[in-house]
Amino acid sequence: MTKTKSQLPTMQKSQTLRLGTRSSNLALTQSRMIAKMLQRAHPGLQVELVDISTVGDKVTDKPLKSFGGVGVFVKELEAALLSGHVDIAVHSLKDMPTRQPKGLLLGAIVGREDTRDVLFARNGQRLEDFSAGSVIGSGSTRRRAQLKSRFPNLEFAEIRGNVETRLRKVREGEFAATILARAGLKRLGLLEPSMQVLALAWMLPAPGQGAIGVECRAGDRRARRILSAIHNAGVAACVAAERSILEALGGGCHLPLGALGTIRAKTLRLQAVFGLPDGSKIVRAEGSAAPKEARALGKRVAKELLAQGGKEVLSALDQE
Repeated sequence: MTKTKSQLPTMQKSQTLRLGTRSSNLALTQSRMIAKMLQRAHPGLQVELVDISTVGDKVTDKPLKSFGGVGVFVKELEAALLSGHVDIAVHSLKDMPTRQPKGLLLGAIVGREDTRDVLFARNGQRLEDFSAGSVIGSGSTRRRAQLKSRFPNLEFAEIRGNVETRLRKVREGEFAATILARAGLKRLGLLEPSMQVLALAWMLPAPGQGAIGVECRAGDRRARRILSAIHNAGVAACVAAERSILEALGGGCHLPLGALGTIRAKTLRLQAVFGLPDGSKIVRAEGSAAPKEARALGKRVAKELLAQGGKEVLSALDQE
């Protein structure tokens, strides 16, 4: 497996697959994981990693929503796919918009880890121990909404950068703590015993959190065949339900929505929470269905959220 940084390949060997990836440690770790899965499924296949910098990686001093928000970590990868510079692209599924550009599709959804969030505090404190006014570094409206409803005396401030940068900012005292996805920390080998894993009753994850999406061109039958060998239908059903809520609410990846689909005894259960970032209004809904009805279930749960007060939440968000 080789990695190309400065030049995009112009030719493709029959046994080589060019994989587009962001250059952060987490993105590279996930891309290498996908490469190994593909090589195990297809002996003799060579996977070449191609680094592609996204606008979300380049702009680290502004909130994501201030310069586009939706798709800032995927657009350049999708452009490389459409132009033929790469054959597949690996994304953290929670970063992907619910609608893809014409000509692209998700050829595989894989690798879902523990979906919970983790709190990292510089002195090992837990959320319930923080004094009023403690500042948590998090730009996530989803995390803010759920935690402010439970801990109204906490304060939140924007934090940007990769996982390592965010941990460093807490260690250096810039923030009392930060919140990160457990899946990413585990993949990077950065989980620590002092970190507090947040219960799902406190914090539902972002739609698609912990799962990896592998995108390809719709007309590339070879790439689709290769990817089909690693596709996980169960994970795909869960995230399809979660992302269907997001789509039904008309929002992007940064909508203050938590959603989690789980399959038990051939039944897909979907939980969702939607609220204002200041925690002043939180609505919840859930439902269940057969996995094959994932998208319909998501729409049904979204409708229930709106009926429980989600319309008022959307109206208030539009006025911000």
